[in-house]
Amino acid sequence: MKTRLAVALVGLAISLALPTFAQQKDRVDPKIAQQIRVLGMKYDEAFNKKDAAAVAALYTEDAVYVAQHGTSRGRHAIEKTYASYFQHSHSINHIITVDRVNAVGNDIRAFGTWSSDFQDTNGVPRKDWGHYRWLLVRQGDTWKIRTNTTRSSNFNATN
Repeated sequence: MKTRLAVALVGLAISLALPTFAQQKDRVDPKIAQQIRVLGMKYDEAFNKKDAAAVAALYTEDAVYVAQHGTSRGRHAIEKTYASYFQHSHSINHIITVDRVNAVGNDIRAFGTWSSDFQDTNGVPRKDWGHYRWLLVRQGDTWKIRTNTTRSSNFNATN
């Protein structure tokens, strides 16, 4: 009877410990999480300056940017997409919030929200906001965006 009880307790302990180990596997070092938040601030800074080249420099050469208006593949195409956006909409205050950062092997997934006050081509003030998901890879001592999937909560044909 004592053996059965001991085996049952060991089994219970293992079953309770496994989810904890799984969470730790996905856990990101706080220093890396801070680096990702700094990347978000650099993105906002370049975006608010309407600097398409600086935004694109945050992406890998083979990056993919997916939004309601379409998909851009490669850093050069992504730069052209941002340049076009900056010609048609004048962002006043773009803000990214990094809500969650998970490790995926050697890569990082960052999830969060964004908001933007902007003026359309007619000078009409508008607000937009939404969610994004980044797949980030380390290149040298920096993190780069390999995939940026963004969705707008307020998107319509006139935005």
